[in-house]
Amino acid sequence: MISEVATPKITISDEKGLRIEDVLALYEANGWSAAEKPTKLYNGLLNSHSLFTAWDGDRLVGLGNAISDGHLVVYYPHFLVHPDYQGMGIGNRLVEKMQEKYKGFHMQVLTADGNTVEFYKKIGFQRAGETESMWIYEGDEH
Repeated sequence: MISEVATPKITISDEKGLRIEDVLALYEANGWSAAEKPTKLYNGLLNSHSLFTAWDGDRLVGLGNAISDGHLVVYYPHFLVHPDYQGMGIGNRLVEKMQEKYKGFHMQVLTADGNTVEFYKKIGFQRAGETESMWIYEGDEH
């Protein structure tokens, strides 16, 4: 008898009622250095123009946020899915929610590195001409 692993029922929400503990667990599981600045991370997410979260019951398993002028340009600083839930379409669903909200904007921007480049290409993002990403960065994972 072959047993199948049940795919969890994931709920996507735009409610900003997050607990900092849930946020930190997600960021730490992904090895993101933003977890080292918990108050700034949490406040930044709550003050985003948009924030969509993915839940397996009461467990935060993914999120995406946007910073925008609300009319012309949107930047997506964070899309992440808990490693235990990657490959289940959660990232796609989060990006789709953002696309619903920001469809028709002149410019939608994100920074991709490592294995995320191919993921974003598959869902419609492309390299921005000959541009180069520039930053002043206080993290240590790159």
